[in-house]
Amino acid sequence: MSIRAVVWDVDDTLFAYTSADRAGMRAHLAAEGLLEAYASAEEALARWREATHLHWGRFSAGETTFEGQRRDRVRTFLGTGLTDSEADAWFERYITHYEAAWALFPDVLPALDALAAGYRHAVLSNSSLTVQDRKLRVLGVHDRFETILCAAELGVSKPEAAAFHAACTALGLAPHEVAYVGDHPDIDGRGAAEAGLLSVWIDRDGARTGGDAPQGPRRITSLAELPAVLGADTRFGARSTFG
Repeated sequence: MSIRAVVWDVDDTLFAYTSADRAGMRAHLAAEGLLEAYASAEEALARWREATHLHWGRFSAGETTFEGQRRDRVRTFLGTGLTDSEADAWFERYITHYEAAWALFPDVLPALDALAAGYRHAVLSNSSLTVQDRKLRVLGVHDRFETILCAAELGVSKPEAAAFHAACTALGLAPHEVAYVGDHPDIDGRGAAEAGLLSVWIDRDGARTGGDAPQGPRRITSLAELPAVLGADTRFGARSTFG
């Protein structure tokens, strides 16, 4: 059966999150006078990434709210017991610098243009709708997607099959009619494959290859490869065709 829709991850798939986060946090720490406490900017950024991974993982596991993980990232990074309002204010000051660095990857618009006529498009993100809806509007691609689904509102996160199936349900399609494109080999790649979607893992940095690559997803290193992957889906024993 043909693939009829593509569901997209956002951060580090469409949107260059890691580079924006690094640039934004570095500018924020400089403005706050906090870089002096570290041997280097890289050390400070590494500490921020550790706090982010720790508390984002807790949010994904349902152990805290979206707002709670933001506050706890700040508290862990600073090593202080800030009140909620103090942590919120600190994070909002960071957001100002972070948003100044927002950008799509260069291959995003060409890929969306190439696929526009043949496929429906949607978003499934392990974030919140408030964040991703605004981000996609600022980046100028919000109208490319029929629906935008996020874990904070769904109550379930990738790699749970229910998250991927919610996106399929929103589109009115069966999982085998939907492709999912994401940057995380396990959360996106393996999760989508195990949920029955055509899983496409975009490995921009070539970080995991060979025996380290997850089983199930198709691996690409650029979205320029995506049209060929969708047009050559042979999971069901025959080449897909599109009318």
